[in-house]
Amino acid sequence: MQRLYDISWEKYQTLSLEEKSVYLMQDDNSPYHTLFAQQFDAQLLGRLALLANEIRAIGKTRSGTEFLKSMVSHKRAMLYFSQPSSRTFLSFKSACQILGIQTGEVRDTSISSEFKGESKDDSIRTFSSYFDMIIMRTPEKGLAERSAWNLSHTERPIPIINAGSGPDQHPTQALLDIYTLLRSFEKQGGLRNRTVVFCGDLRRGRTVRSLSYLLTNYPNIRMIFVAPDELQIMQDVLDTLKAKGVEYRLSHDLRAVIPEADAIYMTRIQDEWDQSKGESAKIDTHLYKIGAEEMKLLSPRGIIMHPLPRRDEISTDVDNDPRAMYWRQMRNGMWIRTALIAMTFGCEKRIHEYFRSNY
Repeated sequence: MQRLYDISWEKYQTLSLEEKSVYLMQDDNSPYHTLFAQQFDAQLLGRLALLANEIRAIGKTRSGTEFLKSMVSHKRAMLYFSQPSSRTFLSFKSACQILGIQTGEVRDTSISSEFKGESKDDSIRTFSSYFDMIIMRTPEKGLAERSAWNLSHTERPIPIINAGSGPDQHPTQALLDIYTLLRSFEKQGGLRNRTVVFCGDLRRGRTVRSLSYLLTNYPNIRMIFVAPDELQIMQDVLDTLKAKGVEYRLSHDLRAVIPEADAIYMTRIQDEWDQSKGESAKIDTHLYKIGAEEMKLLSPRGIIMHPLPRRDEISTDVDNDPRAMYWRQMRNGMWIRTALIAMTFGCEKRIHEYFRSNY
């Protein structure tokens, strides 16, 4: 099995994401570093979903909770969130608590040594001296990947989990999205022969980028990307879908495609990436919203998803509709991230054994 310490940074950078992913895995094909959606095939996604289901069942009892807390109580994790976050941060912190992992955190680099001029690389190398895992959210493109390679070439390598890296990817958001889809359709034939509509700011949405790739692992998935031209999905994503033989199309008309949808994945306007102030506000987005009238067009078995936070792209009138899945998405995120951390630390077999013996 190849590891990051087996390859130079220069050679590694020449590889495709699929080729890079080979260097991020453990012998049992579980992730060591989690950096890209490309690391996860249907089999591994199924393993993670099963593990998450067992963990959430075990966690319903006091004895089960104590068992889970004993899993890796000797481990420590650093939550290095230099980009604003509430859901992802608290989801990962809760996942660590479920497994008994002690956490440290840096959420404001202005009160860290980076304020004195320390590089992010040196900060992360410092964290690796104190912790056994770094969960990282950053506005800097490529930082999570570079950190994983750097730490793999030290005397104390530890795993990196990418909790959002610049405009690149957000793989654990994609994991919770897939987990939500799997649970939503498990009694309706599973995640196959489905049409998934993505709507909103698709150009700058790293969650859309990661999820669209993960969906290619499932048979006969169609994707429809609905956005104004300025916010439409990037060509590299479409090239990947085309190479994998996945059917897709682009649209400007949300209402027209809603009747086709099994799932609609809404996103907010990500104006934090604007090159100039007020740039996004000039784009007409009033047709890319869901309210009570749009819900009338959706199949009774269809679902609405959103990575949150939202603004006005989904009306609060929709919140109590049973097809509104975004609040359950958030809870699913805690469980799938717990499963990912448990798998990274080699706990999968012990959890399966406990579940079989007690449930």
